[in-house]
Amino acid sequence: MGVFDSVSSVALRSALDGLAERQRAIADNVANLQTPGYHAQRVQFEDALAQAVSHGSGAVTPTVSRSLEPTRTDGNNVNLDTETLSNVDTNLRYELATQAVSADFSQIRAAMRTA
Repeated sequence: MGVFDSVSSVALRSALDGLAERQRAIADNVANLQTPGYHAQRVQFEDALAQAVSHGSGAVTPTVSRSLEPTRTDGNNVNLDTETLSNVDTNLRYELATQAVSADFSQIRAAMRTA
C-alpha cells in the first residue's frame, strides 16, 4: 500500500469529494430558490465514510437525495437560511480537510528531503 493509498489519505479524498458535491448541491438549491416544484438536494457521506474507515477502506461515494422537508405553496422546499448555514458548515469542513491534506504532503516532502 502506497502513501497515497493509506486509509487516511483515501478518507480525506472521499471527504473532499463529498464536500465538493455538497457545495454543488447547495449552489443548485440556492439557484432554484424560486423555481416552483423544486426540491432541495441533500448530500450524505459522513456515516458511510466513518463505516468505511472503521473497516479499513476510507473510500466512499457521496449520495444525493431529494429533501423531504415541507414545501411552500409553490411546491418548492428550499430554505435560504438552511442553505446558508449548510454552506458555511461545508466550507469550514472543506478548509479543514484541505489543511489535513496539505499537512500530509508536508510530511511526505520532509521525509523525502531526509531520505
